[in-house]
Amino acid sequence: MSAHTEAARNAVLARAMPSPRRRFPGIAFGVLADVCVVGLLGLSMWLIVRAGEQPPILHLTFAIVGVRALAIGRAAFRYTERLFSHDAALAQLATLRVDTFTALLPRVPGAIESHRRGEVLAAFVDDVDQLQDGPLRVRQPIAVSAVVVILSLVVVALISPLAALVLAVMLVAAGTLAVVLAQRTAGASDRELSAARAALVDALLERFTAAEVLSAFGAIPQQRARIAAAEARLSAVQLRRARSVGATGAILALASGLASILTLLVLLPQLGSGVSAPLFAAAVVIPAAVFEVFAQVPQALAARRAVQSSADRVAALTESEIPAEIPVTDPEDFALVGEEARTAIPFDSAAALVEVRGMSVRHPGAPRDAVHGLSFALHAGETLVITGESGAGKSTVALALVRFLAYRGSYRLRGVEVSELPIAAVRRTVGLCEQNPHLFDADLRQNLKFARDTASDEELMAALDRVGLGDWARSRGGLDAPVGEHGALVSGGQAQRIALARALLADFPVVVLDEPTAGVDRELADLLLQDLIGAVPTDRAVVLITHTELPAEIPAETLELTAPA
Repeated sequence: MSAHTEAARNAVLARAMPSPRRRFPGIAFGVLADVCVVGLLGLSMWLIVRAGEQPPILHLTFAIVGVRALAIGRAAFRYTERLFSHDAALAQLATLRVDTFTALLPRVPGAIESHRRGEVLAAFVDDVDQLQDGPLRVRQPIAVSAVVVILSLVVVALISPLAALVLAVMLVAAGTLAVVLAQRTAGASDRELSAARAALVDALLERFTAAEVLSAFGAIPQQRARIAAAEARLSAVQLRRARSVGATGAILALASGLASILTLLVLLPQLGSGVSAPLFAAAVVIPAAVFEVFAQVPQALAARRAVQSSADRVAALTESEIPAEIPVTDPEDFALVGEEARTAIPFDSAAALVEVRGMSVRHPGAPRDAVHGLSFALHAGETLVITGESGAGKSTVALALVRFLAYRGSYRLRGVEVSELPIAAVRRTVGLCEQNPHLFDADLRQNLKFARDTASDEELMAALDRVGLGDWARSRGGLDAPVGEHGALVSGGQAQRIALARALLADFPVVVLDEPTAGVDRELADLLLQDLIGAVPTDRAVVLITHTELPAEIPAETLELTAPA
């Protein structure tokens, strides 16, 4: 593993780890709970044998009380340990999700396009969740087991140093054998687990998001077979891991029994002379309890491999170097919200809203520019139509205007160079209505309030009226009308109108419409374009990206792009 990869993994693992102050109570109560486990078994055996000698009952009182206290303490301390450790881990998991999402922000779209959707989703959900095992099932069990095993060896050594040596040797031998076996049988499975999960998630996503297309082409049986194959692969990986866990447990159980037998044989010559019968019995059964505690260590090491594999996959998304073609987003930029994002920058009100001179844009990893030497100026009340054949770079221009892609040359908003502005300010000035606008599985109200959460119902309906959807919305029950998953209950044209209504509510000075009539027949497309552009206030500017001819009723300048040679 390279130093960079290891550093990236460690950065992810560090984000998943609660602070020492949050971790310490869980470790402390875990030690107390496991001390109770070992103490309860040893003291119970001492009490049984000592009671068989029929001493005065007062001689047994402390042991009777101790057994009761240890039995209650085991449950109480275990509950408290779970409470503190899980509270710390889950609180950190919430922070980790936010940190991971924040790290993904500057990389979407563009920087992680080589990863499948299922792979990204599995990393963000399953792998991030897996990272909580770092504090819960890796570090804490190892720390607790180390403390309790050392204390147990000290206690056994007080009874017989030779018995303590036997127990230590058996612990080391069994632990080494269990870890080596787990490494050989489960190491590959741990690496395959996330890939198998991602393949299954990707197959399921395609099945549900492309259901209509799959049905139209009769490909649903093939997709079901793909899902079944991905599920079978995941089950096989999980089964191999389960077998490894079972084999490890069997080794430790066998070693526990052997340790007790060897301890018995070692102490037997000392029985009655150097070691009393009650202490002899306690020393013989203590290895069983110690191995029960020690069993956490091989399991923790196995969990550590899975956590590291998850950390590697998360790091591949969040710690990779951001391509030069992707503008680096400072999270602090987004502390500026709403009107603050625009008014925080002293714009030149006398300058053109948009002025582009010699702009060149390249996609990440591409060998050449998608757009080269682009120039235009756009003032309030003007519409610019950017047209050209497919592959000419029209949508690339849209991504550059909202700073999803970096640019070379000059690009000014109201006289200020965009590269000098916070990205949040740019995106509060230039709004993009994408070719396929995303609609959430909620009602109209919520889909509109994503643009301005303080808008009243009257303002929302006014925006719908402006884009020609007012009567349609009222006929469906008003703002409570559902739009369905990914806008399944609305047409393509209605989705574009909803997206424009959001842009109007957000009050963008510059609105970019990227192929708003894609998939709409020509007659309806002309009407839709007239309605969309007519809905934009006259003090705003519109950039319309389309590959079709604009209706004569719409006054606009036209800029035609040609595909790079």
